[in-house]
Amino acid sequence: MEQKGQGARVFKTKRFDRFASKESIEDADLCAVVHSIERGIIDADLGGGVIKQRIARRREGKSGGYRTIIFFRSGSKAFFIYGFAKGKLSNISSNELRAFKTLADEMLDYDDVTLAESLCKGAILEVECDEETVSK
Repeated sequence: MEQKGQGARVFKTKRFDRFASKESIEDADLCAVVHSIERGIIDADLGGGVIKQRIARRREGKSGGYRTIIFFRSGSKAFFIYGFAKGKLSNISSNELRAFKTLADEMLDYDDVTLAESLCKGAILEVECDEETVSK
């Protein structure tokens, strides 16, 4: 089920939600990131549906901000999986990337029933994106 006026439905894992809350990253920021990705603005396409995208810190630029790992399928789904401050971790390891690609393959194939089950269990949370949140 697609969101009205938008491309991909946007989700975040519980772990990513804790990271975002701690770092004051708002849902509107996540919506804006996915909107940019949908328009082809991608920082690093790591393959297999795994994207690394920067998010700026409040009142600062992207270069010193946050890095996020997103599982993405155009017009379908985007899952914010992992986030880290640039100063705390320079990059993910090749083993982590392999694991992310395996998990992305599974999660990007979730059907509506599996999504609903994951939402009910609290494993993922849906981010409500609309034209107002994307334009912030």
